[in-house]
Amino acid sequence: MVTVETEVLIKAPIEICFDFARNIEVHTQTVWQHTKERAIEGITESMIGEGESVTFQATHFFIRQKLTSQITAYRRPYYFIDEMRKGAFKSLRHEHIFEEQNGMTLMKDRLAFEAPFGIIGRITERMILKRYMKRFLEHRNYQLKLRITEEYKKNEGKIKR
Repeated sequence: MVTVETEVLIKAPIEICFDFARNIEVHTQTVWQHTKERAIEGITESMIGEGESVTFQATHFFIRQKLTSQITAYRRPYYFIDEMRKGAFKSLRHEHIFEEQNGMTLMKDRLAFEAPFGIIGRITERMILKRYMKRFLEHRNYQLKLRITEEYKKNEGKIKR
């Protein structure tokens, strides 16, 4: 199993960051465009909540894949956890953690995953997937930060969620 961690500081209140991070439409707009990721089942619009699930379809490594995840832990606005229920990984758990810091929000991600196929999967995790998944999260978080900051400034601190 491999764990990837990222952090980003956002100049916006914790509640705003939390809600943007769990918004399915925002998610599909802030990931790598070349993956053509979209929500196809479950909660496909608006914000996902406790116990709810979503299935995303995307292309990674030239292969179209589906991944179904469910929100298994939820405490607004401090954290939510989604876990893979069906998909290409042997297991995948994504913790989204939010902390207030001097009027800003520190958004942390902790992604733990395990590839299938035994020793070949473990080698792939370390040689390819760890770096790929970290870059994926960093890109998404940077895009999310830009989106939140832009909306927050434009609406003078009042964002429609």
